Amino acid sequence: MKLNLPNAITLSRIPLMFVIVALMYQRWTGAASLVFVLFLIGAVSDWLDGYLARRSGQVSTFGRFMDALSDKIFVLGLMIAMVDQDANDLINLPVPWVLITLCREFLVSGLRMVAAAKGVVVSADQGGKTKTLTQLIAIGFLFGARMVGGDWSFWLHTDLSVLTEYVHKIGLVGFILGTFLAVWSGWRYIERYKVLVFDDTPPGKT
Repeated sequence: MKLNLPNAITLSRIPLMFVIVALMYQRWTGAASLVFVLFLIGAVSDWLDGYLARRSGQVSTFGRFMDALSDKIFVLGLMIAMVDQDANDLINLPVPWVLITLCREFLVSGLRMVAAAKGVVVSADQGGKTKTLTQLIAIGFLFGARMVGGDWSFWLHTDLSVLTEYVHKIGLVGFILGTFLAVWSGWRYIERYKVLVFDDTPPGKT
């Protein structure tokens, strides 16, 4: 299979996640801003790869599968790194929220693997896409809070604690909403494909 541009953009989110995580542990001035910019690039690429694939007629089974998988790796990798931050850090996330999301993603991924073994590709539905978008927005606001409270305050020589707190709260509320959507969309996947998953009839037989 030839690697086309949309698929290359999709796969690029995986190494980009590692770069962002590495920068999250840096404390030099500008690191938080660089994290925010790189995160935005990764988030926009989630839309760009699908747009280019549809426009150029390069939509494929591999592309649909890897788009969903790259999204999971990108988002979950960042979430896990955010849990590992200092408890007082603006990007720190409560462990239970992340565990709920992890369980959901493993369950849906397992469902996809069973379906794929039976020749069915389970693409992300609108609920799953909304969940991912909400999580990306929430993470973006949390990264933004660290950027405003750190880099911007330093560069502008101004106390931006009020703005920082406001941005941080939006990120936390968004993450709570994203966790709810993760559970809701996961349940929708199970309800929709449970007959396929739990059907033990051998291929070719009825």
